[in-house]
Amino acid sequence: MALAATIEPSGTKPKRRFEPRTIMLYGILGLAALYYLLPLYVMVVTSLKGMPEIRMGNIFAPPMEITFEPWVKAWSQACTGLYCHGIQIGFWNSVKILVPSVIVSIAIASVNGYALANWRFKGSEVFFTILLFGAFIPYQVMLYPLVMVLRELHLFSTLGGIVLVHTIFGMPINTLLFRNYFASLPPELFKAARVDGAGFWQIFLRIMLPMSLPIFVVGMIIQITGIWNDFLFGVIFAGTQNYPMTVQLNNVVNAVQGVKEYNVNMAATLLTGAVPLIVYFVSGRLFVRGIAAGAVKG
Repeated sequence: MALAATIEPSGTKPKRRFEPRTIMLYGILGLAALYYLLPLYVMVVTSLKGMPEIRMGNIFAPPMEITFEPWVKAWSQACTGLYCHGIQIGFWNSVKILVPSVIVSIAIASVNGYALANWRFKGSEVFFTILLFGAFIPYQVMLYPLVMVLRELHLFSTLGGIVLVHTIFGMPINTLLFRNYFASLPPELFKAARVDGAGFWQIFLRIMLPMSLPIFVVGMIIQITGIWNDFLFGVIFAGTQNYPMTVQLNNVVNAVQGVKEYNVNMAATLLTGAVPLIVYFVSGRLFVRGIAAGAVKG
């Protein structure tokens, strides 16, 4: 008993729950969250107020009388130029642009990454370097050549043209993500499948694809965020009949005629940003898993 009493406890010393370092960390995180959430709060409360209440000047006060009329007007009645049909037309144009662009770019990038990681051919590293280099070239440098190419293909000012542009510009970064993810998987899986006689597509569809949900979510979130929030490509390549939601929002907010309706502008802004926010909150855990599982590993 005396020997047992003299034995010192082993292991790390339990940390106190509220250490100064922990308090400082959470304090900084709280300030950062407040910094980013305060503008969102102002947008939400402003969109739920009437214009007489907004003119009273207290932008931080909650609405005395909640009204959803600004949301209805932003969606179906706000003027976006010559037409006053709200941003609903731009919303559906954005959907028509987004869905095929995401599907095609993710599909091609996943196959590219799989081939570059597991089926390396002569000059594959050079090809990958060139493809990756394209992700860092400023878009503005390519605008005029792209206009000429799409004009010759008779795709300028069409939905097909803007989908093609987003697909091309989305492939380099997504190819990098998929290549690094597939390279981080155990190579024994690939070798065992090759020994069993499986080919290129069998390995990809039956082995790699079922294990790749996290990285597909990462690529999907990146593409959805980039394409939905895009303004430059939409205003140049989509054409007046196919303007996406961001272009319509710009026309609503920067209208120079009539009364400035801040509540309608805030409602239109929130409607425009709703889709990326919903996608991220729904699939946020898978996004983190995909990043941690090799999305940024070399």
